[in-house]
Amino acid sequence: MSGCLFKSNCVSMDWDKDGDILAVIAEKSNCIYLWDANTNKTSQLDSGMRDEMSFLVWSKVGSFLAVGTMKGNLLIYNHQTSRKIPVLDLQIWSLGTCPLNTSKTGRFIYASNKIQILFHPELLSICGNRCSVLSLVLVRNETSVRFEPSDMQFSTKKMDDRGSSTENTISVVIGKRNLFLYYLNEPDTPVDVEFQQRYGNIVCYSWYGDGYILIGFSRGNLVVISTHIREIGQEIFQTRDYKDSLTSIALSQSLNKAATCGDNCVKIHDLTELKDMYAIINLDDENKGLGTLSWTDDGQLLALSTQMGSLHVFLTKLPILGDSCQTRIAYLTSLLEVTVANLVEGEQPIVISVDVEPNFVAVGLYHLAVGMNNRAWFYSLGDNGVRKLKDMEYLGTVASVCLHSDYAAALFEGKVQLHLIETEILNTQEERETRLFPAVDDKCRILCHALTGDFLIYGTDTGVIQYFFIEDWQFVSEYRHPVSVKKIFPDPDGTRLVFIDEKSDGFVYCPINDATYEIPDLSPTIKGVLWENWPMNKGVFLAYDDDKAYTYVFHKDTIQGSKVILAGGTKVPFSHKPLLLYNGELTCQTQSGKLNNIYLSTHTFLYNLKDLHPTDLRQMLSQTLMLKRFSDAWEICKILMDPDAWRELARACLHHMEVDFAIRVYRTIGDVGIVMSLEQIKGIEDYSLLAGHLAMFTNDFNLAQDLYLASSCPIAALEMRRDLQHWDSALQLAKRLAPDQIPFISKEYAIQLEFTGDYVNALAHYEKGITGDNKEHDDVCLAGVAQMAIRMGDIRRGANQALKHPSRVLKRDCGAILENMKQFSEAAQLYEKGLYYDKAASVYIRCKNWAKVGELLPHVSSPKIHLQYAKAKEADGRYKEAVVAYESAKQWNSVIRIYLDHLNNPEKAVSIVRETQSLDGAKMVARFFLQLGDYGSAIQFLVMSKCNNEAFTLAQQHNKMEIYADIIGSEDTTNEDYQSIALYFEGEKKHLQAGKFFLLCGQYSRALKHFLKCSNSEDNVAIEMAIETVGQAKDELLTNQLIDHLMGESDGMPKDAKYLFRLYMALKQYREAARTAIIIAREEQSAGNYRNAHDVLFSMYAELKSQKIKIPSEMATNLMILHSYVLVKIHVKNGDHLKGARMLIRVANNISKFPSREYSGPVQAPRSQLHLVTQPTPTLRHSAGRHMVKDDWTMCPHCEFPALYSELKIMLNTESTCPMCSERLNAGQLKKVSDYTQYLRADMEQ
Repeated sequence: MSGCLFKSNCVSMDWDKDGDILAVIAEKSNCIYLWDANTNKTSQLDSGMRDEMSFLVWSKVGSFLAVGTMKGNLLIYNHQTSRKIPVLDLQIWSLGTCPLNTSKTGRFIYASNKIQILFHPELLSICGNRCSVLSLVLVRNETSVRFEPSDMQFSTKKMDDRGSSTENTISVVIGKRNLFLYYLNEPDTPVDVEFQQRYGNIVCYSWYGDGYILIGFSRGNLVVISTHIREIGQEIFQTRDYKDSLTSIALSQSLNKAATCGDNCVKIHDLTELKDMYAIINLDDENKGLGTLSWTDDGQLLALSTQMGSLHVFLTKLPILGDSCQTRIAYLTSLLEVTVANLVEGEQPIVISVDVEPNFVAVGLYHLAVGMNNRAWFYSLGDNGVRKLKDMEYLGTVASVCLHSDYAAALFEGKVQLHLIETEILNTQEERETRLFPAVDDKCRILCHALTGDFLIYGTDTGVIQYFFIEDWQFVSEYRHPVSVKKIFPDPDGTRLVFIDEKSDGFVYCPINDATYEIPDLSPTIKGVLWENWPMNKGVFLAYDDDKAYTYVFHKDTIQGSKVILAGGTKVPFSHKPLLLYNGELTCQTQSGKLNNIYLSTHTFLYNLKDLHPTDLRQMLSQTLMLKRFSDAWEICKILMDPDAWRELARACLHHMEVDFAIRVYRTIGDVGIVMSLEQIKGIEDYSLLAGHLAMFTNDFNLAQDLYLASSCPIAALEMRRDLQHWDSALQLAKRLAPDQIPFISKEYAIQLEFTGDYVNALAHYEKGITGDNKEHDDVCLAGVAQMAIRMGDIRRGANQALKHPSRVLKRDCGAILENMKQFSEAAQLYEKGLYYDKAASVYIRCKNWAKVGELLPHVSSPKIHLQYAKAKEADGRYKEAVVAYESAKQWNSVIRIYLDHLNNPEKAVSIVRETQSLDGAKMVARFFLQLGDYGSAIQFLVMSKCNNEAFTLAQQHNKMEIYADIIGSEDTTNEDYQSIALYFEGEKKHLQAGKFFLLCGQYSRALKHFLKCSNSEDNVAIEMAIETVGQAKDELLTNQLIDHLMGESDGMPKDAKYLFRLYMALKQYREAARTAIIIAREEQSAGNYRNAHDVLFSMYAELKSQKIKIPSEMATNLMILHSYVLVKIHVKNGDHLKGARMLIRVANNISKFPSREYSGPVQAPRSQLHLVTQPTPTLRHSAGRHMVKDDWTMCPHCEFPALYSELKIMLNTESTCPMCSERLNAGQLKKVSDYTQYLRADMEQ
């Protein structure tokens, strides 16, 4: 509002306690102007005073207005009764600059420089035409102030404990420069605060907060000081708010804002941060300057007077009125304007102008209602726009209205009226058009109500919550609470209801099962509750107060039953009223008449999940699980890829009985076992049984038992306890559910007790487990009784029971127990009866019962027991029995020792040493033979015992080196030992032996030297050894040296060519060896040694073939001819003259190569009826000398030469060797060869 009300400047103005009436006085006017904010109208009140008015103030608690004049008169005006009361008529107390103010308790105060007067308007009365003071309190100040006081205020001194709340301080401006603080409780210690001269005069000041004072100065400065005794005189804050001048300040404690004016503008500061500017209002038309500011107590209206006589009233905040129905919101956007919006559905906002400033707003699916006092106006929100329907007058002042589709419900003066919104449209019975609750005979007051699509719900002061079903027009549910119900908040379907009682405790009520669930940690300052409107997340609701919104979740189906949990809290900005909750987004109405969306801290997972730290993702995972948003949790787990996160999700699914989703999660992490278990139970319809299984999977076994017992299959509780081996619980359950199972459970319990060492109770349960009709089960129990009896000290009972029991294992176990108890006799008896002879013999040994040991010894396999027995028998001098036991124990050294020392049987001892190769035994035998003087045998056994040095010394001393050399040559001996022997023989001029051992120790040059020095009698052996030496040495010098010797270069006597052949073979010079072999074979043939010639060629042939060297054709031809000659003799011997004749044809063709044999061809030819014709024939094979046939192919397993299977088999009937290699062969070793191509390829390669 803005307008020119006065012809002169405004002197003073103030709002009444309700902020409805603004009282203003102006210069040179006797009228008091009263502006009504509700009607926007101004009325004038004649003060009846002749002198000029200087100050006015409203009472803080009543409707009294006090007005003071320049000459000291005071007028009290009661606005409610329009009564004017003059108080004083004392001209000596001029109020020209005298401050006048009021306290929180309604006391007025005004003062001059020498007196202060406090009074209460209720103590004034009228006596005729004069006013008098019934109660007058004079407060004299011993220290008079030097200047005129002004702007006096009540307030509270800031104490050290900062806890005082009573008005104990009067503050007043002195001489426009100082601020004087007078403490009512400490009148002798006033404080005079002086400010810097550069600030100018004090224009006005105001107390706020915890004892702070905001002071405005004429030169535009704004200063804050504290009244705390330690801070007085210090400026907490200072700023230059205006360049030229500051004319007034005003504070709103409710808004926590400060307003200042000057330089044709108004500035708004936030008291929490004064340096920040909240808003600036420019008034460029006010060229004469601004005047005074005044703020209503609720901060809604800010009044400003100007030097031109204008009065400006600013609306600083709107009443926060709003309502929602499903996702539709209605809210006040100005004093006479309501906006309806549906942001979720994306509908365009609808702005509706209303006739009055409403006190309440309600919205339904198709309607809007606004109203004040006892009237409400209804509007239709159709597709064709907004249409005003009607106004409704109720029987009392309306506290709230609820709308839905067709009906409205208004709460007034403890009653609710339910009525149709559009009666002319619906074809409705008259009695269904309206109804008043409660009934006349119901003595209760309705404190709260709500309306859903199906139900009218209300709560009363007697604690009753009623559900009225609109369709059937009758009550369907009633819940009685111990105390009165103040507020109710149903979910969109009405199937769940949050209510708050007079103790500020909150509950969730489910009318379906008439159950309530307490809301944990509910703040006592809760103003309202909003249910989640997102259809995929039902059960979430929000409880809010002025500062914070708390997210709760109602978990209906969990294994622990239904419950409410607190998910978290979100800070609500100042002066925000929540109206709608949708998918974690909270839509709030602000003071400015706008909507603001807040994202709940419990729904941060709805933001972008990329690039977040795993810690943040784990926190978001917890949020999704509390809110039962498993699909969102799945996405977070996919990002985390942490097995623990997947398991946490799976456990939450089990807790909330989401079996299918749990299967999906467990399948992802590869937990096959639980997937199979869940697949088996997911079809169970019994809620308690299914919950019991899931509780068991989550290891909450007590809960699982309770659920099983409440289900249709209580026996599952017993099965679970048995599987978990909770035997005490299993036995208790079995008594109720399955008494026939008690023996079997007792047996299992006894086994566990035995394992833990509780033998007393184990024995008792084993005895309880005996049934008498289940042999296998009873055998186990009787075995347990036997063992426990022994452990408890009843040895006779336990041992007898074990002996009668058929189990060998029981006898062994009882025997072990008795053995540990040192009851050896009984233990051994049980072992023996159980056929555990080793154990029995061992225990008999411990009790020195050698006779029983001897009886059992044939059955004993343990060497240890045999050893113990043997030692005992040896100690007794019974050596034959001892040696047998030692042999059974495989203690060969002891056997050898007894044979040598006691039984005088060295042959047996030697035999054992040779058989066992015992080193210690060999030493004992060596010492035995040494004592007998048999040095050869002693040397042999010393070498066997690896005492080579002792053997060498003994051989040297007794001239037995040849024996030692023979023995050491066949052993795996070191080169040092070989060298020692070689040096010995070298000294004895025994060249063959010296060379042999030099060869063994790798000294090839010295070995060859001695071999070449050997006498003629040793020549053949020496040359063979020399060839071996050169072959191993592979030294060209040594090779040439030996060749010279063989060729007779050294002694003029050439050696047999066979040695040269063997040398080439040893050196692997196969081509030279082949040529030599041919020469040797030719010489052998010339000498008539055809078999030798054959063998030389064959050995060379085989060696060349193994080395994959091409066979010389001359060698192959000569071998073929010689082999044909060998076959002639075999065939003739077998009487097969035809084949013999065929072989002789080949021999006759090469008759020049057989000079020492007579030609026998004419002899064999007549016998075979063949004519002897000399002509070339193809190559023949192996036994028959004929061409090979693929189906009759075999080969010798030794030389691998091919032969005809049938012919060779016939030949082996009379011969025992292969005709080619002369190795032993029988017909059973022959096998037909199916793949003969490899032999053909080999011949082709050759």
